Amino acid sequence: MKKALIAGLFAFIVGWSSAAVPSYAEENSNTGGLSQGELAPSARSAILLDADTGTIIYEKNSHDKLPPASITKIMTMLLTMEAIDEGRLKLTDKVRTSEYAASMGGSQIFLEPGEEMTVEEMLKGIAMASGNDASVAMAEKIAGTEEAFVKLMNEKAAELGMKDTHFVNCNGLPADNHYTSAHDIALMSRELLKYEGITKYTGAYQDYLRKDTPKPFWLVNTNKLVRFYTGADGLKTGYTSEAKFCLSATAKRDGLRTIAVVMGAPDTKTRNNEVSRLFDYAFSQYAMHSIYKPGEVLGVLKVQKGSVPEITIQADKEYNVLVKKNAKTEDIRHELQWTEGLKAPVAAGQVIGKLSVYQGDALVKEFELTSPVEVKKAGFWKLFKRTTGKLFHVD
Repeated sequence: MKKALIAGLFAFIVGWSSAAVPSYAEENSNTGGLSQGELAPSARSAILLDADTGTIIYEKNSHDKLPPASITKIMTMLLTMEAIDEGRLKLTDKVRTSEYAASMGGSQIFLEPGEEMTVEEMLKGIAMASGNDASVAMAEKIAGTEEAFVKLMNEKAAELGMKDTHFVNCNGLPADNHYTSAHDIALMSRELLKYEGITKYTGAYQDYLRKDTPKPFWLVNTNKLVRFYTGADGLKTGYTSEAKFCLSATAKRDGLRTIAVVMGAPDTKTRNNEVSRLFDYAFSQYAMHSIYKPGEVLGVLKVQKGSVPEITIQADKEYNVLVKKNAKTEDIRHELQWTEGLKAPVAAGQVIGKLSVYQGDALVKEFELTSPVEVKKAGFWKLFKRTTGKLFHVD
């Protein structure tokens, strides 16, 4: 108990002293005139993007393959949230700690061999305290062994297009051939944020594990920006002597959610300061411009030989583009293009068109449009009635 409380207190004190960094807007109110090279001058690599559209606002050596330290745990949390979403796990399920999981060094929540915690408690331990032991326990719960889980991690990385990445473990402890890039971290961070419930854990500043037991453990988030930067609610810090200080962070203001990744910063204060600069730049210079809101009708598409003659396509989400705040929004236009001569059968989710957004003559963003329903091929009798109905229809 004493060791656990001292570890929690140490994390709190270090975070407090290093996180109270000045806002970049306070340092330089003229962010619009800022050279992008100055956004993350001390980082080995960095990237800033809009989480909604994936538009990259800034990048620096973003494809360099580097050790990610505990930022690795974003993939561990992603596979955990995916399992919960698919019904393979429940937040209330018990997770037993193996001897191997309990043996992990570095950041930990001091799990004992045989100790059980719920999936939700393990998520807190991973997201807030960066527990290496909790990460391995969750890996074993999902895949049986850490080795099998790492295979799932690499498969998911390939699925997401993370071409600069190879995982060797689930927690980021130093290992040969374990690497990723700022670009790939942004990709998996964006995917994790699709599970809205994750910020309940990544955005919490403090909590407890084993609260009503003789061994309470005080959790203090290793990402101090969730307390000191308005709108920040995640995601994951990382540090090893090889990786230096790393952070994948997210913040949301006025409908704009950004992801900022900094790798290889020399210390915690610099890391937090440079992520804050990236956020300040995004929020001061960019805004979301709405093209379609959920439920708005995009078009009505005829389906040849379908069980229904046409389908109505509605926006299933916000269709937005990222624009500079001083941009003339009247220059933004969009075009809808549908599959010509669409014939049944049509599968639900089948791509049937695209939405192209332009600013002047420049293509800003393209969205694939999919069928909201399955349309089976109509039988002979239905097609016959439809044809004869048209022949004898009188206005």
